[in-house]
Amino acid sequence: MKPIYIVILTVLTALSACSKKDDAPQPQAANKATLSLQFDNIAGDRNLQLNTGTYKNASGEQFTVQLLQYFISNIKVRTKDDQEFIVPQDESYFLVKESDGASQFCKVKVPEGDYKTLTFTLGVDSLRNTMDISKRTGVLDPTGGMDDGMYWGWNSGYIFFKMEGTSEQAPIDPTGVRKFRFHIGGFGGYSAPTFNNIKTVTVDLSAAGIARVRQGRESNVHFFVDIMKMFNGKTNISIAANPQVMFSNYSVNVANNFSSMFYHDHTEN
Repeated sequence: MKPIYIVILTVLTALSACSKKDDAPQPQAANKATLSLQFDNIAGDRNLQLNTGTYKNASGEQFTVQLLQYFISNIKVRTKDDQEFIVPQDESYFLVKESDGASQFCKVKVPEGDYKTLTFTLGVDSLRNTMDISKRTGVLDPTGGMDDGMYWGWNSGYIFFKMEGTSEQAPIDPTGVRKFRFHIGGFGGYSAPTFNNIKTVTVDLSAAGIARVRQGRESNVHFFVDIMKMFNGKTNISIAANPQVMFSNYSVNVANNFSSMFYHDHTEN
């Protein structure tokens, strides 16, 4: 049996070590700075102009765009030495609108660093789609989303991408206008499986400029978003054949074209 004073000394030494460990200064969190993602909507080699621009898809159909908006979410970045940072989800939901220039800049805080790749989601993830309404604020507030027409109340889910316009190839609707509507959503289903049109996009920034994020200045990653790629992709989308694409199996064909819409043009550091 060990002498009692040895046992006491051992216990006191252990307690002292714990105390020193608890009192030791903790490492400081990395300094964060602003990273801006700019989504510049175009149509082929032309700037997208609502209501006035006329464009032609691969099916030879001329059309104009009256409305374009989509959700960008779940942003994460990776450094040159493969350190990944995931932007906190509550800070990572944006609604980009062609009619609102300010909305086309999605700004997040990330640790200072040099980032070679950037990943984001076009759409709203299934967890947030089914989360308690108190957790869905800002652009995800269903009441606000309804003002923007980006939420299906009847289907309890977000519309990820919405484009509307006119075309001579579209049938005449009840208002007497030849209008097409693409309202694309679907997160896989809540109580029963359905199609999943959530798309994740990963972009290599190396070729056109990595993002050098530092305090005191704003790094801006400029994307072109080419709506023609939505029409002309894995499946060529015909307005005449599919003037109204909403919550239907055909919406998968439209969503499968989404990833090719995003092109990294340059980075301003």
